[in-house]
Amino acid sequence: MGDYKIALLPGDGVGGDVLEAALKVLEAVGFEAEYVEGDIGWEFWRTEGNPLPDRTIDLLNETDACLFGAITSKPKEEAARELIPELQGKGLVYSSPIVGLRQRFNLHTNLRPCKAYAGNPLNLRDDIDLVVFRENTEGLYCGVEFHPVPEGVRNALSVHPKMKRFADVPGDDLAISTRIFTRKGCQTILRQGFEYAKTYGYPTVTVCEKPNVIRETSGLMVREARKIAQEYPEIELWETNIDAMCMWLVKNPQKYGVLISSNMFGDILSDLAAQLVGGLGFACAGNIGDTSAVFEPTHGSAPKYMGQNKVNPIATIRSAKMMLDYLGETAKADRIEHAVAQVIQEARVRTYDMGGTSTTTEMADAVAQAAKEA
Repeated sequence: MGDYKIALLPGDGVGGDVLEAALKVLEAVGFEAEYVEGDIGWEFWRTEGNPLPDRTIDLLNETDACLFGAITSKPKEEAARELIPELQGKGLVYSSPIVGLRQRFNLHTNLRPCKAYAGNPLNLRDDIDLVVFRENTEGLYCGVEFHPVPEGVRNALSVHPKMKRFADVPGDDLAISTRIFTRKGCQTILRQGFEYAKTYGYPTVTVCEKPNVIRETSGLMVREARKIAQEYPEIELWETNIDAMCMWLVKNPQKYGVLISSNMFGDILSDLAAQLVGGLGFACAGNIGDTSAVFEPTHGSAPKYMGQNKVNPIATIRSAKMMLDYLGETAKADRIEHAVAQVIQEARVRTYDMGGTSTTTEMADAVAQAAKEA
């Protein structure tokens, strides 16, 4: 038993498989901790009407960090149909438990490194090394939505002249999702990005928004970026519109270092960036707040592969490496990083997404062995 208490949230589908792989690698580098498994995901929604039970919240309040597997989410109506009969018709509404964790624990920073490892046949280029900082609790994911639209909401919005063209649309035919930014939220994600660039020697920070159209929210983010950039004269601030950024990432991804964006735009950017360096099988993420952190692969639950020992566990192994960095166990984290790079470059073990036939377990074993020898 080590000095740490770590929450394990396997979740749905292949979540348990990839967490098992990551634990094998953590053991190989000598990381000792008490692991406590918690309940989260679709089965708890279906049988309890809550995919994020209060007991899981309590668990995270008692642990040093969390490793999260994968989650299944479905649209509102479909989710309601899958509730057990005893819970049908009780007005329960599904919401994503990982989004709930981010908001409950104010995990304001979503950090997604996207690095091309030499020897990965899926790389667009071998010289890509960028990091996406995504604001993690506000924006379109804040959850303030309406359908049908209540009359009070309509009346409040009617003070804006551009609502006039919706005046005759019935409430049942109108759906509204709000995009809410706060100055503090913008400042927090921007400062996190600039500090990271300073610490790791990235010469540029690129803010990716859409202030020419979404003037108020994106405008607030860009204005705050310009202010904060003045505190980091050694780092060049670049500003791009989100649509153009997607084009430039495909064309010249090697030119970018730290990218910062709001919640939805950052989600899109990070998946695009992940594909440039091999896809979601390599895409790790940290949800980091002032006192709590949850680390996860960004792929989904892949239910069709559940129990087949098939999926690529590198994203989860790299998420475990991020957890070690967060905990200050940087030497062990560096050994995992070296091991992942070595296994990919040697190309003796490749999972199906890399064009190979190796299993989840075989990839985990290879990285664990390399980590032991590092």
